[in-house]
Amino acid sequence: MGLSRRSLLAAGGALGAVAASAPAASAALTAPAASAPGHGRVRTGFERLAADGYALLAGERVGVVTNPTGITPDARHVVDVMAADERVDLVAVFGPEHGFRGTAQAGGSEGRYDDPATGLPVYDTYLKSGQPLADVFTASGVDTVVFDIQDVGARFYTYIWTLYDCMAAAALAGKRFVVLDRPNPVTGRAALGPVLDRAFATFVGREPIAQAHGMTVAELALLFAGEFLTAPVALETVRMTGWRRAEFFDATGLPWVPPSPNMPTPDTALVYAGTCLFEGTNLSEGRGTTRPFELLGAEGIDRRWAEAANALALPGVHLREAYFAPTFSKFQGKTVGGVQLHVHDRQSFDPVRTGIGLLVTARNSWPGFAWRPDHWIDKLTGSTRVRTLVDAGAGLDEVVGAWSTDLAAFRSVREEYLLYR
Repeated sequence: MGLSRRSLLAAGGALGAVAASAPAASAALTAPAASAPGHGRVRTGFERLAADGYALLAGERVGVVTNPTGITPDARHVVDVMAADERVDLVAVFGPEHGFRGTAQAGGSEGRYDDPATGLPVYDTYLKSGQPLADVFTASGVDTVVFDIQDVGARFYTYIWTLYDCMAAAALAGKRFVVLDRPNPVTGRAALGPVLDRAFATFVGREPIAQAHGMTVAELALLFAGEFLTAPVALETVRMTGWRRAEFFDATGLPWVPPSPNMPTPDTALVYAGTCLFEGTNLSEGRGTTRPFELLGAEGIDRRWAEAANALALPGVHLREAYFAPTFSKFQGKTVGGVQLHVHDRQSFDPVRTGIGLLVTARNSWPGFAWRPDHWIDKLTGSTRVRTLVDAGAGLDEVVGAWSTDLAAFRSVREEYLLYR
């Protein structure tokens, strides 16, 4: 799998090393984040940073990597809040895929502009990495890069690789890097699915982690620094308080902002780690509908797919025969048949097993099934294994069992970097 097990937790632990480099006034921000009895609303990393008077950023010229999800509990954007606070010298904003204000569709960004609300320069990070991204940080004049974006828990959601690329670029540019933590909306209970083979590394998967990683962005940052980055980065994390690994997003008390145009609700995030695999096929993954990634289909599919999928008795989900007409993307303006996922038991639902089961039954029940010609499915799953097994007629259990050894190894490494219990 290629995990080196270089561990920041050695000799006192990753958080010990991180906290030791932080100003004394902010030591509480990197202290263990225990949940108090009674368990109230989750406090994000940004809330704790602000409550500490931004001591962690004192004397620094600051830039923020963020998007519309970087908000306070009362739905103000953290950039607007910091720009208005004289205790922070905020000088730049860095936008990921979809852009800082979130106006671009998949595969797009907003480019370089000055933010009308704050006057701050907004730099585009999308598809930049290595020295070119380090040059952006240098040109911006920042001393510290802060990351505050809501992730959804899937390896192929690009914000975690923006995190990775920005950490690597900060190391090259000699910048400090601070990660403000937010909840994994689909829980942090377990890692699921195939682990990436580095031969298939792209912006939807740079390093060998599981398809559903079950980690927060701060935990991932520590994992990236401890296992994958080739140069050390001056990393600090600000943990949440009140978050428990078994909690879904609706238990946090935080407002949901769509992290991208086709991630409208936490329900979308719940299924995404499995049904995004249909981006690698000729079926619609529901883009252009009000339920992306919950609706799947294509012209010529009828009730037989739903019947075959339900026969698998996938835990926690019912598959309903469905018909829809996407307003954009695949099959735009055409009526297609397929399935809608109805998750009735989130605790037992396994998005990756469900996604594989739907691939297997789609191929077996619809003669028009095909992979995308560029074999994008291999980039999404992290190797050729899923595609070749499905094409060979393998059943659900055989496909899922094929990654068990790699997943067990990743789970062991992952355990070292978990900040919450």
